[in-house]
Amino acid sequence: MHDIWNPWHGCVKCSEGCQNCYMYFLDRIHNRNGADIYRTKAGFRYPLQKSKNGEYKIKSGELIRVCMTSDFFLEEADKWRNEAWDIMKERRDVKFFLLTKRPERVKNCLPYDWGSGWENIFFNVTCENQKRADERIPILLDLPFKHKGIMCAPFIGEVHIEQYLKTGQIEQVICGGENYDGSRPCNFEWIKHLRNECEKYNVTFCFIETGTNFIKDGKRYNIPKKLIQSEMAFKSGVNYTGKPIEFKLKDRFGMDIPQDKLYIPHYRQNCEKCGSKLICNGCSDCGKCR
Repeated sequence: MHDIWNPWHGCVKCSEGCQNCYMYFLDRIHNRNGADIYRTKAGFRYPLQKSKNGEYKIKSGELIRVCMTSDFFLEEADKWRNEAWDIMKERRDVKFFLLTKRPERVKNCLPYDWGSGWENIFFNVTCENQKRADERIPILLDLPFKHKGIMCAPFIGEVHIEQYLKTGQIEQVICGGENYDGSRPCNFEWIKHLRNECEKYNVTFCFIETGTNFIKDGKRYNIPKKLIQSEMAFKSGVNYTGKPIEFKLKDRFGMDIPQDKLYIPHYRQNCEKCGSKLICNGCSDCGKCR
């Protein structure tokens, strides 16, 4: 996928949401061990890759999700992280979506010139249940980031976050059910309640997928295909567009980039029923869906 940058791969399980980790599952079916942690070779410098005409493959204004097969603040990745920060600093024209289950490590893992935060970094914590929400969100609120969000996935327990949303610091909430081996149920009542809290504080809410094991109106559904999960999430109608998130991106000279010079996501017909469209980086024009 063109919107994912995995500078390293592999992770150490650290909480309830890790129990049925999708990365461990996918590695296992390819005869690999998800606990093996390594720096990726071709992928490490992905944001700096250029096409034959000398232009960056990732365009100004794109949003790139970082470490989707690991955790950016994993202790075992400490030796690589500064180089990754340097890449994100060099690409100040690109938005980088960071997600962690280890916010307690973040303060000591920031660059020396971080200050009050970089405009192109969107920092998120995983809150799979209320216990982890109450553990991680207060740390999130105390950290120096310009943009902050919450990811309730895998959504394995009801979560109430109104007390945190009222601070005005949270700009986006994403949620989705669990997949693959041993998937635990995701209840639509939890989804609706979380969405209502977000709407109350004008925070963007995106329900990306039901998960394999989904409960609606007291009935349990088995939905193994992720495409159908995403379509069902879209058809539920709960996604909500809140206050716009304004990233003040810079070019390589440190100058503001005009809005009309930034990448605008575009979509194909099969994107129209996708639960993730609200937060998606758009079509990569790979041609596979034609």
